Amino acid sequence: MCELLGMSANTPTDLCFSFTGLTQRGGNTGPHSDGWGVAFFEGKGIRSFHDSAASSASKIANLVQTLPIKSQTAICHIRQANVGNICLANTHPFVRELWGKNWVFAHNGQIENFSGLKTIFEPIGDTDSEAIFCDVMNHIRTTLTRDANLEQFTALLTQLANQYASKGVFNCLLSNGDWLFTFCSTKLASITRRAPFGDAQLKDADVTVDFAGETTPNDVVSIIATEPLTTDEDWKIYEKGEWKLWQLGEVIKHGKVDL
Repeated sequence: MCELLGMSANTPTDLCFSFTGLTQRGGNTGPHSDGWGVAFFEGKGIRSFHDSAASSASKIANLVQTLPIKSQTAICHIRQANVGNICLANTHPFVRELWGKNWVFAHNGQIENFSGLKTIFEPIGDTDSEAIFCDVMNHIRTTLTRDANLEQFTALLTQLANQYASKGVFNCLLSNGDWLFTFCSTKLASITRRAPFGDAQLKDADVTVDFAGETTPNDVVSIIATEPLTTDEDWKIYEKGEWKLWQLGEVIKHGKVDL
């Protein structure tokens, strides 16, 4: 399986601390050594980095760890290949354009022999994850309109997520830059940091940060990950079938489907 990392914040924030912890699981403290990727939303654009090498040994990953790229929404993924070759085209997160926005998706899990709706969006690589993403985008494009509201989006996304999870393991992060949709089939956790801020220690690296020195009293930063990244914080564990829609660091909609 793979591991996911997402961020939703009310102010442009760097992901260096969490990213440093996650990348160690890509071939060092964990087996997810078959590539990695990260995408940061910046206005209407995205700044993305991908590598088919293990993240713990990647020079590009090392650059991202030390480069304080500021974003309000970010999605990261480290891969342990089960479907598809180990190559750059198969590294998550995947990106597509729809209605003048970048849509970014990362998936943890596997759905064997997946075959989705084939209209506009097609996979570039040969993973089930990218095929699922294209299926999501094709359903959005054919079912909704560019002025669809959040209720319509969440209704469609939760319906699709339930269908995918009934066929296999489906944990995902999806964003169009306005919000971040998260769904848990088996594993997902989150932490919301707000004032008063304190210290945090990574599980997978000897790194501690004092968030009080890095933030303002008004900051709200939420991190979503496959498994908790720190040892001394109270992470909330998603239930199976639980979904949350994040915006500006807060959960604005949530629910649960029966799996």
